[in-house]
Amino acid sequence: MKKDFPIVCVGGSAGGLDAYIRLLRHLPADMGVAIVIVNHLRTVATQLHEILPRYTEMPVELITEGLFIRPDHVFIIPSQRDLHVLDGEFRLKPISKPRGWPDVITVFLRSLTHHWEGKLIAVIVSGYDGDGAAALCGIRDVGGITIAQTLDTAWQPEMPASAMASGCIDFVLSPEKIAQKIVQVAQGKA
Repeated sequence: MKKDFPIVCVGGSAGGLDAYIRLLRHLPADMGVAIVIVNHLRTVATQLHEILPRYTEMPVELITEGLFIRPDHVFIIPSQRDLHVLDGEFRLKPISKPRGWPDVITVFLRSLTHHWEGKLIAVIVSGYDGDGAAALCGIRDVGGITIAQTLDTAWQPEMPASAMASGCIDFVLSPEKIAQKIVQVAQGKA
């Protein structure tokens, strides 16, 4: 099983659905990249795996324990779980921060920096709080690319603003432009 293709982690929360739809609508289905949507929900079950297939030709799967990571797929984190990668598979663990704002995006990004050989792209879109920001410098340290959604296109700008405040964001782009950047990276042009 190949384990060196790019992974794009798209982290968001409140207002993230709008960003996910706008992003997926502009991504080709055959660019050789795995898209992992880490949407932090504390109590309600996610419905993204039922909603997002309308907006992409890529298969959309809810992540289960031991699921192989494959390119040209969109993977969705289940609620109430921390997400890790190991040996080319997803690993699910009980959420490590059950109270307050979750840090599932940060947890997943840190796992990627230690256990994934391919190019990493971290994208932070609309949401409350600052999940993901603490791991962005680590993504850059391993040669990855970090992107934040422009505040004026984010329904809730707190999360991308926190990402920008980390000092480790490479690009600040609208969801449509984020898609263009992902394609460039997939083609080795960025």
